[in-house]
Amino acid sequence: MKPSKWKIALSYVYDQLIETAESPYNEELYLLLVKGRYQLVTDKVIYSYEDKYDNFFDLFKVLKLKDVKSCLILGFGLGSIPVMLEKKFGLDIVYTGIEIDEEIVYLASKYVLDDLKSQVNLIQTDAESFMAFNEEEYDLICSDIFINDEIPGFFKSIDFLESCKASLSTRGMLLYNTLYLTEKDKLQSRAFFNDVFKNVFPKAKAYHCGNNLMLVSSDHGY
Repeated sequence: MKPSKWKIALSYVYDQLIETAESPYNEELYLLLVKGRYQLVTDKVIYSYEDKYDNFFDLFKVLKLKDVKSCLILGFGLGSIPVMLEKKFGLDIVYTGIEIDEEIVYLASKYVLDDLKSQVNLIQTDAESFMAFNEEEYDLICSDIFINDEIPGFFKSIDFLESCKASLSTRGMLLYNTLYLTEKDKLQSRAFFNDVFKNVFPKAKAYHCGNNLMLVSSDHGY
């Protein structure tokens, strides 16, 4: 659903509250219109912000993605990743989106998906369960799983990373989002990268993108 022209105009003056929601996973969700773009936030973090979701946008600019045909998104949010790759990078990709929060699935379906030309298969389920039974391979996997500002424990495990590795095509890449804001964030993200991520992906690289440390499983790409 596209916002009205007057809503868009007002959103450049001050943020427009479009809708609020709550769920077992997020006590408070706010869908805002900010400078003409939908933004999904909690009291602590930004979950989605169309092409202004800078951590992934900055990373996409330095990766070789032109031949990516399939993408799995774990933690779909409002779909910032397909919005960016389609509208800013001109890529034609088939997406599988996994999102545990029914309210976020509802908001994405209502406000974002109809405006995309790309095929998006959005599934409301737990990413851990999905990965346990997944038999497909993907050229690109994006892990963006947070409950507020915390990555749930399983998704920081070797078992999870091994399941991602098994779901990558021959030249596929895993992109993994971590926070890099506070000193605690920085210590935890660096330790995870060096002690866990590189254990599964020895050729991995880390990119500092604003308040995030973005982990990439390999340096070859497409």
